[in-house]
Amino acid sequence: MSDSESRRCLVTGATGYLGGRLVPELLAAGHRVRCLARSPEKLRDHPWAGDVEIVRGDVTDAESVGDALRGMEVAYYLVHALGTGSGFEETDRRAARIFGEQARAAGVRRIVYLGGLTPAGVPDRELSPHLRSRAEVGRILLGSGVPATVLRAAVVIGSGSASFEMLRYLTERLPVMVTPSWVRTRIQPIAVRDALRYLVGSATMPDDVCRAFDIGGPDVLTYRQMMSRYAAVAGLPDRLIVPVPLLSPGLSSYWVGLVTPVPRSIARPLAESLRHEVVCAEHDIARYVPDPPGAPLDFDASLALALQRVRDARVSTRWSSASVPGAPSDPLPTDPGWAGGS
Repeated sequence: MSDSESRRCLVTGATGYLGGRLVPELLAAGHRVRCLARSPEKLRDHPWAGDVEIVRGDVTDAESVGDALRGMEVAYYLVHALGTGSGFEETDRRAARIFGEQARAAGVRRIVYLGGLTPAGVPDRELSPHLRSRAEVGRILLGSGVPATVLRAAVVIGSGSASFEMLRYLTERLPVMVTPSWVRTRIQPIAVRDALRYLVGSATMPDDVCRAFDIGGPDVLTYRQMMSRYAAVAGLPDRLIVPVPLLSPGLSSYWVGLVTPVPRSIARPLAESLRHEVVCAEHDIARYVPDPPGAPLDFDASLALALQRVRDARVSTRWSSASVPGAPSDPLPTDPGWAGGS
């Protein structure tokens, strides 16, 4: 990358799933990175910690956000208040407004946000609170006066992601399961490496681009098919899945919480988000971030990569022993304790 294409990038959410994987990808692409974190000490175990600037702050605190954005050209917004309680929508709304206002004041060239893929033709009031909030944050950032790229993804497949771990535990632990009706919902999952490729590529989009893009892999599957494909890729016997119409999102989240270690505060919004079909309506992102040969990865390939990371981590106490050290789907020291477990 030439100096003219290198960007000074702020990453929020670097202690989270995608943020922690985005930072080394940005560095590898030749960008300079500053991380904003409420708890900077959580980042010290990352191998890239010495290659970035780390500042303490919170997205709900305008002063710390303004300080962090000073001198930055691209600002990645990868935080949300999911699991923080009933007021998370207001917290997300306030934080997004602060971020947009401070980015504009700092002269940032682009905001990049990863949100959720919302179903076509479904009014906001019928969406889950989680999806509704993600959509609102996207609209706030698009209207901030700073050119913004809003990437909308359904389910991200990679070891350690909440969506992958939920799928993995449900399929591995239940050879026979009575399931909520949402297992019939059609979904367009995306491999974490493709989501990261689009995030990195968004840094150098032309200044006149300000819009949302749907991102997904080549497969459109029901959740039931995803579980069956997982069993096949993992070498498990085929699962007997019996959908019933009686499990509400609340009961679904209790069911997910019973079978998996994914916390209910995360399981419930994931389950609620699966009620509606989430399929990409366009692939315009390829105009600005062209897909290389073999990309985007199909569902089976992304599963195989994620499972390889899990297996490699399981036979050693060191994450760094994975077969392709530093690959986007590797487990990270900051992943939650329930990720990648047996």
